[in-house]
Amino acid sequence: MDLPNQQELELLHSKLCQAIADVKRIQIIYALHEKPCYVVELADALDVPQPTISRHLSILRQRGIVKSKRNGATVVYSLVDDRVITALNLMRDVLRDSIQSQADTLTS
Repeated sequence: MDLPNQQELELLHSKLCQAIADVKRIQIIYALHEKPCYVVELADALDVPQPTISRHLSILRQRGIVKSKRNGATVVYSLVDDRVITALNLMRDVLRDSIQSQADTLTS
């Protein structure tokens, strides 16, 4: 069995797990998967104040999940790697199956 080492697990936790530990950040990731966006677009789409969106984007950028590109006076954000969506969708599938399994156990 090829188990990850301690350093790799700590990096996984600090860079990715903590980054997606907030529902709004997950929503931002999904929104950016649709298309690159400005802060104001994300704020409107998610019904969240712009400063809150900016704070979450800063965390996601620091963790290497999103990147920014200046476009004149504004900044456009996009995902660094679309595989983060694949990972989130796999976790959603595991959650869905787990909930279904628990429900099946209760009704048996």
